[in-house]
Amino acid sequence: MIAKLMDIRFLETFITIADCGSIAEAARRLNRTPAALAQRLRALEQDLGHPLIVRSGRTVQPTAEGLAILDHARALVEGARDLRALAAQDVPTGQLRLGATATSLTGLMPSIIMELSARHPALEYFVQPGSSVDLYHRVVEGDLDAAIIVRPQFAIPKSADWLTIRDEPLVLLAPERAADEGPHEAIRQSRFIRYDRNQWGGQLVDRYLRDHGLAVREWLELDALDAIAALVDRGLGVAIVPDWAPPWPEGLRLRKTRLSGGYMRQMGVIWRRAGARHAAVRAFVAACGGGEGQTQP
Repeated sequence: MIAKLMDIRFLETFITIADCGSIAEAARRLNRTPAALAQRLRALEQDLGHPLIVRSGRTVQPTAEGLAILDHARALVEGARDLRALAAQDVPTGQLRLGATATSLTGLMPSIIMELSARHPALEYFVQPGSSVDLYHRVVEGDLDAAIIVRPQFAIPKSADWLTIRDEPLVLLAPERAADEGPHEAIRQSRFIRYDRNQWGGQLVDRYLRDHGLAVREWLELDALDAIAALVDRGLGVAIVPDWAPPWPEGLRLRKTRLSGGYMRQMGVIWRRAGARHAAVRAFVAACGGGEGQTQP
């Protein structure tokens, strides 16, 4: 019974179902069939003697008993991963828990993981998409091992390290068919599609506008850069965005003008200095282009 209770796969199944709110979605995430996950969950419930999940319409949610053990289950699963990493004796192995912003998820992460997988085939990956703000806090708090995010404008804490991967200058996007006028005149004369000021990249755009005294005819604010580019392509306005890593949406006909003044969005990797999976994190940073991973000024 103890062996069954300590089967980390069963606990991981329960945690994933609770987080997803759906057995089908959890099955997709864990690359298993829904029937296999349901069987694991039933085995865990039998061992514990309590139901852990209850159906609510088309979704599922933890019971009171499930909620009571959820945090402890997370700690046990995390501890098991740490044990595997420690036993490997500085050889990159186990699961890396990573975060990535939307543009880095498509433009940077695939080639990094491809290179890392070739060097260290024993590594496994969990990648969490999200905003730079959210992913930054998840790394600092220890929920993620590392994340590719926009560099914050404040100092990185001493518990973490930073490596810049890519500098992305601000560019003005205008429809290809628009009149060829200067960027500031285009901003003054056209409707403005704003990059969300809650995002660190959007705050850089806002600073550019304020530094240059540019009043805009704002009518839309979005946090999705590919959607902003598509709206500009349709002739619905102009926008200032960082020149993010390709791929960009296909078929867009845009005029892209780099703005002067050295305004850059820095994309990079932030990671925790300490931890049982340090060897795997160091290998990830090396694949990002940082050798053994040194803090950048």
